[in-house]
Amino acid sequence: MRILYHHRLASKDGQLVHVEELVRALERRGHEVRVLAPPLYEDRPFGAEGGIVDRLKRGLPAWVYELLELVYGLLAGLRLAAAARRVRPILLYERYSLHTPAGLLAKALGRVPLLLEVNAPLAEERARFDGLALPWLARAVERAIWRRADRVLVVSEVLAGRVRTAGVPADRIVVTPNGVNLARLDAAPPEAEARRALGLEGRLVLGFVGFVKAWHGLAAVLDWLARSPRPEAVLVVAGDGPARPDLQRRAADLGLGERVRFLGIVPRERIAAVIRSFDIALQPAVVDYAAPLKLVEYMALGRAILAPDSANIREILRHGESAWLVPPEGLHAGLDRLAADPALRAALGAAARATVEARGLTWEANARRVEELAHALGVEAALTLGPAPSAGRGAR
Repeated sequence: MRILYHHRLASKDGQLVHVEELVRALERRGHEVRVLAPPLYEDRPFGAEGGIVDRLKRGLPAWVYELLELVYGLLAGLRLAAAARRVRPILLYERYSLHTPAGLLAKALGRVPLLLEVNAPLAEERARFDGLALPWLARAVERAIWRRADRVLVVSEVLAGRVRTAGVPADRIVVTPNGVNLARLDAAPPEAEARRALGLEGRLVLGFVGFVKAWHGLAAVLDWLARSPRPEAVLVVAGDGPARPDLQRRAADLGLGERVRFLGIVPRERIAAVIRSFDIALQPAVVDYAAPLKLVEYMALGRAILAPDSANIREILRHGESAWLVPPEGLHAGLDRLAADPALRAALGAAARATVEARGLTWEANARRVEELAHALGVEAALTLGPAPSAGRGAR
């Protein structure tokens, strides 16, 4: 089937992994996928920030920026509709963005079914972490987009509850957790080689992957390192973000020195090897609706995971079986337990990998789910339309 995939990502980070892996999985299954992305998105390195978008956000009054976002979202809808006329897709797939009703416009103008992927309640998230000058507008646009999609794909049951509360019928909501590309991860070097490459032989390695923000809770991990009687323990952080400078200062103040290593942005082709070096893979804190991609990668690579004991995490992990789940005040005790018990770490890692395989937490399974939803909407899955012309700049 011919699919037109639309996203408005302005930065290249972990979100890019989701987009590219799902597109590739659909292509491996024989589908033709054209991607329409912002023109500024093309040819930028992994880890690049939003560029002009970030500068506008910092430089304009918040209410002006938010209105411009909506105008841009409407213009994106016209661009998407024009691309649909050229490409002639039989399915639209859109990654939801705040203030962006592009998929709805294209669906209405082209009469093409729309699958909407929702990874977070962005009006709530933006108001909570960045602030919104016009929260009523963001919520109204968000509800309209969610309610009018043919199907809404969410990453957790908790998020499904948010979408239902917004007025979307339960039979139009599909829980589709994040996945992994097992072939790519399994090609990573073995643990001993990964450790040698990073100079971590003989160390107890605590590791974190991803965009580093204050709420991730890594400061508490530094405090544990400072008071732990295990001098061989080190923290490895693969990623960058606004919390990194404060964490580096805190590590220096605590006298941790080489026991904390910030690797910065790690290319995608190397990230599995870094994770393979971890003894304890960390997700110290999480928002209550998220399904962090890093968790599924930790699982697939057989790492012992320390994560919050929250409803969304319990959807994929079981305490004491496939991970060690702790309340907020239990992080240090959890680290003590895992650091002292290599047999427990090995058992948790093996069970985590088995969970990925048993639950089908892969991009291939997610691509099959897209096919199933397309069939349920009456879309013919065979490629019968012949070659299509290019969708234009920003499409592939």
